[in-house]
Amino acid sequence: MTDELPELRASDADRERVAEVLRNALAEGRLDMEEFDERLGAAYQARTYGELEPLTRDLPTGAAAAPAPTGLAAAGDWSSRIGGEATSRRGIAIMGGFQRKGMWTAPRRFSCFTFWGGGEIDLRDARFEDREIVINCVAIMGGMTVTVPPGVEVVVRGFGIMGGFDHSQEGVPGDPGAPRVILTGFALMGGIGVLRKVTRAEKQRQKEERRRAKLEKKAERRELGE
Repeated sequence: MTDELPELRASDADRERVAEVLRNALAEGRLDMEEFDERLGAAYQARTYGELEPLTRDLPTGAAAAPAPTGLAAAGDWSSRIGGEATSRRGIAIMGGFQRKGMWTAPRRFSCFTFWGGGEIDLRDARFEDREIVINCVAIMGGMTVTVPPGVEVVVRGFGIMGGFDHSQEGVPGDPGAPRVILTGFALMGGIGVLRKVTRAEKQRQKEERRRAKLEKKAERRELGE
C-alpha cells in the first residue's frame, strides 16, 4: 500500500492485510474492542488505498508489513505450541479461587486443589510443555473448569463422590500433532467441568467473516441497483 496512489482501488487482499494488522493490534492491547470494531468495519467498506491507510497509520507494523496468513500458520501449527519450560505447575484455592489463562505454558503435570473455592484452567492460548499433559484435580466442596481449544484430545480418568467429572468432551478426536490433555483426581461434593471453546481471536475472526459476507452482499445489491 502506498501514499503515492491514494485513489487506487483496493483489493480484497489489501483489505484483509489491514484486518490482520488490526487483529494483531487488538491482541497486543494497542486497540480496545470499540476501536477495533470501528476500524475493522471501515477496512471492509474501504474502496481505495487512501481509505485504508489511516486505519493502520498509528500502528507499528503498518498494513504493508502484515501479509495474510497462509498454510499451517493460518490453520494452527500445533508444533509451534509444544515445548518450553512450564510457567506454572500448581493451583490452590481455599475459600477463594485461582486462574491460569492467557499466554502461559502448561506443564507435563499440573496439580490443583480447591476447598470451598473454584479454579479456572484455560488452555486456549497456552503453550504445552509436552505433547501429553496431565491435570490432576482435587475438588472438595468446590469446583474447577478446564477449557481446551478445538483439536485437543481430552481423556477423563477422575472420579467423584457426591460429585463428578464432566465427560462431555471425551472421545472427540484430536488434530494430528495436537496435544492430549488427561484429567485425573477426584471430586468430593464438587465437580470438574470441561469446556471446548475457540479463542477470542478465532471468535473475532468468525465474526469478521460474517460481517464481511454481509458487506459483500450489500455491495452486490448496490451494483445491481446502479
